Amino acid sequence: MLSVCLTAFASPLLIMAGLGIASGVLLTVAAHIFHVEVDPKVTEVREALPGANCGVCGYAGCDAYAEAVAGGKAEIDRCIPGGAGTANALSKIMGVDAGDMGPAMVARVRCQGDVGLAREKYIYTGIDDCFAAAQIFDGHKACAAGCLGHGTCVAACPFGAIKIVNQIAVIDEEACKSCGRCVQACPKQLIVMVERRQRVMVLCNSDDRGNIVRANCDTGCIGCTRCVRACEYGAISMQGALAVIDYDKCVNCKACVEVCPTHAIRDFDAPPVDREKEAAAKAKAAAAKAAAAKAKVGAAKS
Repeated sequence: MLSVCLTAFASPLLIMAGLGIASGVLLTVAAHIFHVEVDPKVTEVREALPGANCGVCGYAGCDAYAEAVAGGKAEIDRCIPGGAGTANALSKIMGVDAGDMGPAMVARVRCQGDVGLAREKYIYTGIDDCFAAAQIFDGHKACAAGCLGHGTCVAACPFGAIKIVNQIAVIDEEACKSCGRCVQACPKQLIVMVERRQRVMVLCNSDDRGNIVRANCDTGCIGCTRCVRACEYGAISMQGALAVIDYDKCVNCKACVEVCPTHAIRDFDAPPVDREKEAAAKAKAAAAKAAAAKAKVGAAKS
């Protein structure tokens, strides 16, 4: 009786073990039959890439681009995030000239209208996404061209170079690899790629008249043309009511930064303007002026 029970128990185990062994043998044979040799250069190229899988190169990801480069089907300078360093590494692997990668680029947001500076049209309580927010009356910002601050660009950046500060996108230029994914992610087309050497920039994209800009935002370009007159190199012109810098002429003298009354032109070599400190200083100056005027009137009466 015991032997019958053991036999009944062991038989399924033996069958399962046999099937396992047979499957292993079949898989091993199949692996040998269908084995595809991998070009060692593909592995070398892939290891030299930054691994962002951003698609800026025109391929689905780093793996696809590595195969194309190793196969001689793609140029070695297409990896924008990797820059010259990656291009040089690939040139050594492939035995070709790296060539000129062009100027170093960086992404910048053409808006500074954060909380406290830019007015709101209404309170938005919908999906936390810029494209969704922009569907309702061009967004909740009073300025139709303003940054909505829901972080769609943050989610798109594979390098963690963007964060939302006071409801506006802020880019860490040291972390930015100029992949351009944030440019595609912004429904307001506020983010642009510029050369890193461009140290001054008009951070406003509104084409409204000055009085409307003032009503909507404290740091927008009001079209006063002071920057145009201040530039000795003719590098600034007006496109409608918006100042535009011609970087072929700009020498980064920063005269435009000094005369801009709303600080719409930013000097990227200097820290951002401390708005609270500036407001306190203006209030103090106004109070001092009022006190002086009052004292003068009192002196005249006496």
